[in-house]
Amino acid sequence: MGRWRFVGRTAELDRLQVAVTGAEGRGIFFTGSAGIGKSRLLRQGVDALPGDEYAVWWIAASATTAAMPFGGLVQVLPVEQPQGLSPAGILRWAVEVLQQQAAGRRIVLAVDDAHLLDPPSAALVHLVARSENASVVGTLRDGEQIPLPIRALWTDDLVEHAELSPLTPTETAGLLAAILDGPVDGGSADRLGRLSAGNPLLLRELVHAVQGSEELTERYGIWTWTGRLELAPSLTELIDIRIGQLSPGVRAVVELVAFGEPLGLRLLTKAVEQADVETAEERGLVTMVKSDRRLDVRLAHPLYGEVVRRHCPVSRTRRLQAHLAELLEGVGSRRREDLLRVAVWRLDSGTAQDPSMLVAAAGQAFARYDVPLATRLARAALDAGGGFDAAELLATILMFADRPAEALGVLDAVATDTGDEARLSRWLTARGMVSYWGLSQESTVAEIARRGTELTDLAAQARIRAFEAIMRLHRLDAPAALRLAQGVLDRPAASVAARELARCTIAHLHAVQGQLRRSATAVDLVQAKAAGWRADMPYLQLAVELARGTRLALSGDLTGIDTLVADEFADLADAGDFRLGTGYLAILRAYAARLRGRSDAALQAALGACAVLATSQVYAGLAQAERAQAAALRGDARQAAEAMAEADRLHAPSMAVLYPWLEQARAAALAAGGDLTGAVTQLHGLVDRLRADGFAGHETLVLHDLVRLGKAAAPTGPTCSDGSRRTVAQRLAELSEQVDGELPPLLARHARAAADSSPAQLLAVADGFTDLGLALPAAEAAAGAVQLLRQRRSPEVTAASERLAVLLGCCDMVHTPPLRAATPALTGREWQVARLAADGETSRAIAEQLFLSARTVENHLQRIYSKLGVTGRAELRAALRSIPGHDGTSAN
Repeated sequence: MGRWRFVGRTAELDRLQVAVTGAEGRGIFFTGSAGIGKSRLLRQGVDALPGDEYAVWWIAASATTAAMPFGGLVQVLPVEQPQGLSPAGILRWAVEVLQQQAAGRRIVLAVDDAHLLDPPSAALVHLVARSENASVVGTLRDGEQIPLPIRALWTDDLVEHAELSPLTPTETAGLLAAILDGPVDGGSADRLGRLSAGNPLLLRELVHAVQGSEELTERYGIWTWTGRLELAPSLTELIDIRIGQLSPGVRAVVELVAFGEPLGLRLLTKAVEQADVETAEERGLVTMVKSDRRLDVRLAHPLYGEVVRRHCPVSRTRRLQAHLAELLEGVGSRRREDLLRVAVWRLDSGTAQDPSMLVAAAGQAFARYDVPLATRLARAALDAGGGFDAAELLATILMFADRPAEALGVLDAVATDTGDEARLSRWLTARGMVSYWGLSQESTVAEIARRGTELTDLAAQARIRAFEAIMRLHRLDAPAALRLAQGVLDRPAASVAARELARCTIAHLHAVQGQLRRSATAVDLVQAKAAGWRADMPYLQLAVELARGTRLALSGDLTGIDTLVADEFADLADAGDFRLGTGYLAILRAYAARLRGRSDAALQAALGACAVLATSQVYAGLAQAERAQAAALRGDARQAAEAMAEADRLHAPSMAVLYPWLEQARAAALAAGGDLTGAVTQLHGLVDRLRADGFAGHETLVLHDLVRLGKAAAPTGPTCSDGSRRTVAQRLAELSEQVDGELPPLLARHARAAADSSPAQLLAVADGFTDLGLALPAAEAAAGAVQLLRQRRSPEVTAASERLAVLLGCCDMVHTPPLRAATPALTGREWQVARLAADGETSRAIAEQLFLSARTVENHLQRIYSKLGVTGRAELRAALRSIPGHDGTSAN
């Protein structure tokens, strides 16, 4: 593996630069653990210093040179040293040599691993730091003895002293993307970041270990790592060196923590000596973490556990795990997660004999959305004789692990073991879920409805009807879905899980119908009852998030989306490989980024969703539709068309309720490809369909797309009694009184302003979009105003152009039809002339640079002024800055 490109550490790099080149120029020393990136940061910083201003000497101290006087500076000082000088004289001589070699430039000593400097070298570094025209920068390793002259550098205020922290998650993701030449999906980046603890050296070794394996794959340009790791010898050796030789007692501490972390300190000291725990902590092998009222013991680095567990013989591993289970069982389970931990230890040690414990533990793991662990425990429970309960749970988990055919086989194997109606209802709903969403068998809805009528137990009936309701919602039978869901809520015998699943159906329906406040209230009620349904139906969280996400998207609530994708469910889904959750939240991230005009972030999030959901029957089509939208935003017609083709191929009939998002994306893809007529026709057809289905929430967004394509005054909808038809603007005004939230009235104002060709109203609308954080529609509204003002040769065009430039500055690469329509068609030569004139060049100077006559330049300028709607050079820079993709300094 070659040298890694330097990524991140922007703040630290800036701080180093300022410490050398600033007015005081005191220098700086960075302290941190081995492999944290100190040396690379130091090298990157000093390499950027101009050689004509700074005389830079790089000093790499080492254990080899530490025993020799001035051994640390052998790379700097002459081989021959003057004889007969006192130690102080030698130091003065060394400083004079450096001054002579600097030849008037400022001296910069860069000292890597300064803790390994021999005493004379350390003294010389200190002396140089006191010089007027010198700075000293360097690195130190945590936990090492530091020579007194070096420590005195910051205690005497000669240099700054800073702790170099681990890479942030964003920096880790950036470094991974740089090395793999492509972005890494969020869950994979998080797992690699946690394992490396933000240490670049360990991250390098981890990537080296997984590269070339089937566990690291690329799909849709996104790298995904399964989380399974075969440690490379170099990585194992590196960790072995850090752990070092251990006494039997300390090794017992490290091994128990490796298999049991987090392990309560009181529990640990029942198995080992307190002194050995203290030794392990002093050596930096374990650390103490406060957890509520308990003090937990963890390994100091996640990779320590990987290495220790792999080096531990199988027999001792099983003994240690059984011992941990016995210890926790001996003190009694005090926390809810203790059952899960004991079950895992029992399973791994071969001492699991109670299938009911394994079923309960599998349920807990699934409730935490840890799909791999839940699958393993549920399968073990079934193999241990767990019967129907184990089979139902395992099949459900397999469904959410994208293995529906296997899930169906597990359920069919216990078809004759359904017993009473309560159990039968669970079997029917589990099988219905697998066959409907997992295998896209639409006949499932009629089958589950028929079987439900055969039940007499009211609670069992309610469970069946709650599932039927949400299935009917997804297949677009909204009236039946609402009737069934309301019937479940009206039935006191219904379980909490059945009632809240029914409420999710109603919440989703309210959202698409534009009753956003009622939808929010319903979602809040479901969340308030989470403790009552999570053990029974943890996957109900997906229905919650779909209803909530739909409402937030339709209301343009980007802050709400930010909160949703950052909450506990997102973390659990990523960590537990719960791909449906991870993928759906990535779709919402892409949507929010798109409305903010952040096309790069939108496309990366959408591609990540496509990669995660590639094998899904649920959200794969939606992910591809959002990819099409992100590509269209960038003007990438080819990728937008490819994504729509994939969306059509992957979209399952069982998710028909998502059709508004797919059809809206289809129009965006058509528009990106230049087929504006086709896009408009597509949107009009979609509006008619949404009106027929009563999806007013969606209809407002689609009508606004027509406004964006210049059709605010176009007729839409059925013919009225007087033979006329409403315009798009009139229909939006009507809906603004029916659909909740701040967004619909703003969309109606945009339509009215566009229909009236009012620049002032368009700019006011842009301000309204800006207040909601919707930078993209704000820029489009402002672009419409600028276009009108240019056409009218209005003196207000300069101020409007400045406002548009500010809004475009909030976006990155955006090429939407409204922005393209507002872009004047300048020729290549006109761009050159305009750029130079905006930079203040005279016509004569422009003529000389472009080999033109001054008269020709003036003629070009007059055409440019006419196209941009300005009167002269003073307004030219603002006009150029208001053109998408152009910053006023270069002609794209």
